[in-house]
This record gives sequence, C-alpha cells and structure tokens, in this order.
Amino acid sequence: MDLQQRLNLLVELGNHMLEAPESWLAAKEKAHRENGWFIPEFIDLSIQNITTAFLTRDKLEKLADTYQVPATQKNPRNVGIIMAGNIPLVGFHDFLCTFLSGHHQTIKLSSKDKVLLQYLIEWLWARVPSLKEEIRFGEMLRDCDAYIATGSNNSSRYFQYYFSRFPHIIRRNRTSAAIITGNETPEDLSALADDVYLYFGLGCRNVTMLYVPENYDFVPLLEAFKKYNYLFDLHKYKNNYDYQLAMLMINREHYMTNGSIILRKNTSLFSPVSVLNYDTYQDPVTLVASLRSNLSVQCILGFDQLKFGSSQTPGLSDFADGADTLQFLLSL
Repeated sequence: MDLQQRLNLLVELGNHMLEAPESWLAAKEKAHRENGWFIPEFIDLSIQNITTAFLTRDKLEKLADTYQVPATQKNPRNVGIIMAGNIPLVGFHDFLCTFLSGHHQTIKLSSKDKVLLQYLIEWLWARVPSLKEEIRFGEMLRDCDAYIATGSNNSSRYFQYYFSRFPHIIRRNRTSAAIITGNETPEDLSALADDVYLYFGLGCRNVTMLYVPENYDFVPLLEAFKKYNYLFDLHKYKNNYDYQLAMLMINREHYMTNGSIILRKNTSLFSPVSVLNYDTYQDPVTLVASLRSNLSVQCILGFDQLKFGSSQTPGLSDFADGADTLQFLLSL
C-alpha cells in the first residue's frame, strides 16, 4: 500500500470506531470484563481521543507532510513492538506510526490490553487481507530489525540487554507533575482533577505529584476533586484507597482526603493508585527547570506549561518519553 492508501484506511478505521457497530461494542465490553481498570467511561475516552486527535484526515496528512513520509516504503523493515497495558489502547500510537511509515510490525500485546487493538487489527485485515503479511502478533519477538519496547524501569534493563544490537526505543516508568500557584480558579482545579483521576492515575501523563506554595489552602482543591468521588464506588479503586489510608493511619503519617483521594506530603514523583503526593516550592522557575531535566517526568502542568485538564489529550506529535517515534522509524 502506498501512503495515500494508508491514510485512507486509517481514516476509515477512525470512522468505524466512532460508528460503534455491535462487534466493536462487544469488544469494548470484553475488554472491560478482562481488565477491571478499563471501565467503559475510560475506554470511550481513549477511543474519543484517538479518533479526534489521531485519525482525522487533516491531522494525518499534516503529520505525513511534516515528516516527509515517502509515498512508498521501498525497503520495509520488521519492527517489534512490546506494548504497555496501563490504559486502554495505550500502544495505538506506536502501531499508527509504524503503519504510516510503511514498515512491517510484529506486536506483543500486553496481557492487560489484548482485546481492543487486536479487534482493530483484525478489522484492518478484513478490509485489506494483504496486511496480514505486514501486521502480525507474536509472543516472542525474534528476527525483527528494530524494536520499540515500553515497560517498567526493571523490564527496560532486560530490553536494553536483549535489543542493544538493534535500533531501538526503550521506554521506562514516567509520570507527570503539576504546579499550583494559589491563584487558580475553581474551573482550573476542576480541570486539574481530570489530570489526576482519569484512567485511575495509571497513565504516564497522569499527575501523581503536586507542587504548592508554602501555606497553601488545600480546601478548594479537595472540593473541586469531589467531582470524581464516584470512583470510590468501584471496588478495585476503593480497595487501593482503603489500603493506603490504613497504612498512613498505622504509621501515624499526616494526610488529607476528600473521600476519594489521599494527599500526603512526599517528595517522590510517583504515588500509588488513590494517592496524590505533594510538596512545597520556593521558586517556580527553578522547579520547572528541575522537572524538565528529570527523565521520569512526562508532562508538567501549570505555571505556563501545559494547561490543566490537557494531559490526557496528546496530539500525534506528542511522543512518549520525548522519543520521536516516527523519525526513528523513517531513519531505519
């Protein structure tokens, strides 16, 4: 397939996801049954973001023009892709970039997110049977020419060892932080709640660390965050909340809560599900510079960085870990 055919097919795929035929609805229901963290609301949110930010003709054509993607890939390579499974369809962007570049791909799906992408690939196979030779699934990614692997800090060391002889992108644990000035409106704080709570905080673009000025009044923030108190009705989230709260009480640590999230003073960028860490700062400019140089930080929100509420709506060129996936693929 040439580039134009690939663009057309991706647009068709987006339309299919939005039209939501019975087969797609059944796949979404199955994904929820197999992974309790994939609640229907968050599956639909991921699909909405993909179809509106990735799979529109104007955005795809702009990306192809910006990167000067060739009309045909004369020397297609086989790219092994190890996908994460922390949020629904989190690996879709890697698939899209590889497909757009004209390279072939062998995908190892996460056990936590097997259903949705497999359905979409099988739909593409049905539309263009020859794609079965270009897009495959596999448990052991042998004989690939390059690799894109996403995992934890621990698994990334194994990826680095096994794939060091090949061109590769290896992603590690990342998370996001927000900077509060104290001048935020209720609307700002409500938008920040989205950055914290969506996908239960499991994504690398979720805010798990909050920086506040000295003597900050947390009451308005905790009130604004109550918009997500309904998550407490979900047993997987509630179990995490109850456990983290019990540990803080046993250890006699100071905490604040609004009934659905726990705020604790802690310098770690990473926090458990249902917990939001916070710390104070003196100079926001110095803080931003420090966060920008930290390889564990995916996004910074507030203080002239990303707007509150925008972390979970990345665009096509918002590459994970700052590694330009499409440029990497085109350089193979």
